[in-house]
Amino acid sequence: MQWEKQTLKGFLKPESKSKKDVIIYINSGLVLKNKTTKLILARCFFIPEEKKRPGVGFGVMLLKEGKVLLGKRHEDPEKADSEMQGQGSWTMPGGKLHFGESFEQGAARETLEETGIRLKKARVFCVNNDIVETAHFVTIGLLCEDFEGEAQVKEPEEITEWKWFSLQELPKPLYFPSAELLDNYLKKEFYIKK
Repeated sequence: MQWEKQTLKGFLKPESKSKKDVIIYINSGLVLKNKTTKLILARCFFIPEEKKRPGVGFGVMLLKEGKVLLGKRHEDPEKADSEMQGQGSWTMPGGKLHFGESFEQGAARETLEETGIRLKKARVFCVNNDIVETAHFVTIGLLCEDFEGEAQVKEPEEITEWKWFSLQELPKPLYFPSAELLDNYLKKEFYIKK
C-alpha cells in the first residue's frame, strides 16, 4: 500500500519480511513494534478520506443530592475502549448513538449496560464538538435526576469503578468530553464555542 510505505519511511524498510517486525493497526493508527527494540513508533496516524466524518456520542450526567456519577476508565488504552482516548480518566456513562435511536434511548441503553441504573427521565442539556487527532464526535449531554438502581461495575474490562463526586470536588483526570459537559452544566451554557 502506498501510504504504508510513506508512513513507515525511516522506521522500517517496506520490503522487510522479518518475522520480528509486527504491525498493528488500532483505530486507524499505526503502532510499529520490533521485538528487539520494543516500540519504535507509537503515534503515526493515517485516516482515509472516507473515514473522516464525525460520529455522534453522548454523555449522561446522573445527579443525586448535588453529586455526579463518574466511572474510572481502565488504565490500559486497549481496554479503555474509546476513539477519544482517555485511559485512566474519570467519565460519565455514555457511548455512541445507534442508528434509529433517540438521544434518550441511547442514554438509557448505555447507562443500563454500563452501570445497571435505569433512567426514568433524561433531557438534553448541551452539545459539544469534540475533536482529537484520530476522531471527531458531536457529543450530546443528557441530564438525569430521575433514575432507579445503584451503580455497579457491569463492564469491568472498560470501567473499573463508579463513584459519586461533589460538583465542587471532581476527580482528576477527567475524560475530556465529560469535563466539557460538566463545564456546560456549571456555566449553564448549551454550547461553548472553542
